[in-house]
Amino acid sequence: MKQKQTGEIRRLSQKLHPEVYHWNPVTDGALTAALLSNKLCSMGYECTRYIYSSGTCFSEHTHPVDKIDAVLAGRFLIRIYGIDVVLEAGDWVVVPRNTIHSAEVIGDQDVLSIDAVKLD
Repeated sequence: MKQKQTGEIRRLSQKLHPEVYHWNPVTDGALTAALLSNKLCSMGYECTRYIYSSGTCFSEHTHPVDKIDAVLAGRFLIRIYGIDVVLEAGDWVVVPRNTIHSAEVIGDQDVLSIDAVKLD
């Protein structure tokens, strides 16, 4: 039991920085909603597209599942682990289950987002 607790503490301490990824047009091709969705689906996620209007804010919350927030257009600020991450077209961030985070649209442009939920 003691080893499991130590392992859990170690696992949690390793995730103090956001996991942010960027679309690479050289290896991934031109960014499209279909290609980004396909990439996330191939990683075991179920994808849904959303449009968030300028001024949209999500206060601190958690999800009971692992997920990814990806951006196809616009600028989306995600605050996770107390760190602000600005996502732009082709960027995505991993949001582990039960992790407190918040988000907001930055600027006047709507955000076209892919919300990806990890399938168990």
